[in-house]
Amino acid sequence: MLDALREAGPDRGCWTWWGRSQAPQTSGALARHQIQEFAVHTYDVQLTQGAAQPLPTEVAVEGVDEFLTTVSATTVPWPFTPAAVDLHATEGRSWRLTLDADGVRCGDLAADAEPGDLAMRGAASELVLYFSRARPARRPGEHRRHHADGAARRPGPERVEQNAYL
Repeated sequence: MLDALREAGPDRGCWTWWGRSQAPQTSGALARHQIQEFAVHTYDVQLTQGAAQPLPTEVAVEGVDEFLTTVSATTVPWPFTPAAVDLHATEGRSWRLTLDADGVRCGDLAADAEPGDLAMRGAASELVLYFSRARPARRPGEHRRHHADGAARRPGPERVEQNAYL
């Protein structure tokens, strides 16, 4: 796959499963997605060995953006009450998902923006792992749980009022 992606170059059009998202249908976007797949599956393997490590910061921050533009964004109309969901990575980057009759769109969140209807905060690695379901949910005040085999399960988001913390 690597050889084919290198030969194609980043701007060559190709089939993708995310046709109605904000992500381009190019070999570069496909390579970007594969980095995220590799990172999350590496985490899965580490978790089974009891030695899970956070995703590398650069990969994780890029992973939040990749997930939001590839998986979350769509031109399919949002059939429910319009909403704005803010995501804040502790590394300093923030995004807003806008859900309305035009679909779901992702963009960078301006520092002076009014708060959205819901906010999620956490390290970029935790956000990516939560999105990929590698990280289960937790209730406020709940700490790490242990599987029968003793491997620690990573905590999921904490919901406080309308905010989710990872």
